[in-house]
Amino acid sequence: MKKLITLIAFLCISSSSFAHYLWLETNADGKLGEKQEVKVHFGEYTYGVIEKVEGDAFSKVNKFTLWLVSPSGAKTPLETSAKETYYLAYFTPQEEGTYTVLLNNDEIDVIDYTQYDFGIFKTHYHSVATVNVGSKTNESVSENKEGITVKRIASEKNEVKLQILYKNEPLAKNEVTVFVADQWSKKLESDDEGFISFKKPWNTKYILETTKKEEVPGTYNGEGYQFVWHCATYCIPK
Repeated sequence: MKKLITLIAFLCISSSSFAHYLWLETNADGKLGEKQEVKVHFGEYTYGVIEKVEGDAFSKVNKFTLWLVSPSGAKTPLETSAKETYYLAYFTPQEEGTYTVLLNNDEIDVIDYTQYDFGIFKTHYHSVATVNVGSKTNESVSENKEGITVKRIASEKNEVKLQILYKNEPLAKNEVTVFVADQWSKKLESDDEGFISFKKPWNTKYILETTKKEEVPGTYNGEGYQFVWHCATYCIPK
């Protein structure tokens, strides 16, 4: 029990990549022909921790790729520029419907937490954001054949419905944490088909995080690991 408490305390205050997560922020609604911002953050939103781009923590997870998928399915890479506390990208919508922004980062050094009885692991981050343009909407694109992802499903106003997928298959009975500012969070669990849904009690920003431990050993950059820790996030802007 003492070791477990020590681990939890360490993860809460650590600046390592494991205690944090990557997430995307962009306006939920866009307009044809108008430039749309996309921001890449790293930290812990509910605790108000947002790492600086030039800091040691963010530099360990900055080898991400960022892609845009249009409503018609065209996929294009997005270039980013470093700002003080985020990476910034732009795109200009050219058609109506739902755009999906996808971040993936499977290039993170192995972490050794054996002293906390957690083991040696490799981290795989994935983040999703969606932008609606016009009155036409569609489900978001899910694309992470090597890890975990979140897919947005059409729902009623003020209701959020998502599907959790792992290696392109629905992930049942997996925990999802909904984060709001000021250290408020709520735990949910996906159903047998990977779906979760909830009402938004407040008009504010929500960040969802879900993880999956893949018990497959391997090596990365010459370092051996015991398992892969997959983490996916989805941000619902205010």
